[in-house]
Amino acid sequence: MSAEKEAGALSQGATVNEAPDVKQKEPKQTPKTVSKQLVELFHGATSNDESSRRFLLRVVQPGLAGLMDGSISTLAPIFATAFATHRPFTAFLVGIASATGAGISMAFSEALSDNGELTGRGSPVIRGGITGLMTFIGGTLHTLPFLITNLGLALAAAYIVVAIELIIIAAIRHRYFGTSWWLSLVQVVGSGVLVFAAALIFGNA
Repeated sequence: MSAEKEAGALSQGATVNEAPDVKQKEPKQTPKTVSKQLVELFHGATSNDESSRRFLLRVVQPGLAGLMDGSISTLAPIFATAFATHRPFTAFLVGIASATGAGISMAFSEALSDNGELTGRGSPVIRGGITGLMTFIGGTLHTLPFLITNLGLALAAAYIVVAIELIIIAAIRHRYFGTSWWLSLVQVVGSGVLVFAAALIFGNA
């Protein structure tokens, strides 16, 4: 075989053996405006496609983090105040202050921890707002019963509200993160029990 024919055969072989160009699917970019992101999140909440995963990252996860923090971290100061002072309204004021402070802290913590560009978690303003709002709600719900002037009734009502909050948190973890229902319930209730134990210790010191 001549040198020219051999070179031509090698050239054809290289062409045949070349791997075809594979176009990789680029991740969908986060919409630039907050209004468009809200529309996308609403679509994710009502669908089962890729946008539902974005809804999980941008709404459920920050909301759950806020709800857990508000529902659990504020237990100790509220109940410790109630046990120490025997004044429901004082416990109410401490609870509202704790829920407000925790909500502001969690909102800034979530918003400043990730701008959403690299992780695709969306607008830090939306995530921070969701986290802060859910933290405030979680801390406020079991604070409202202390508007009852009778301490015994206020505590009983607060216990019921706390139990409902913890069950809701466990249900969300089970629904969206696939955590075993009983394992989720044990984990969440266990953390609540530890914080409540701290309230008993410091409230009766």
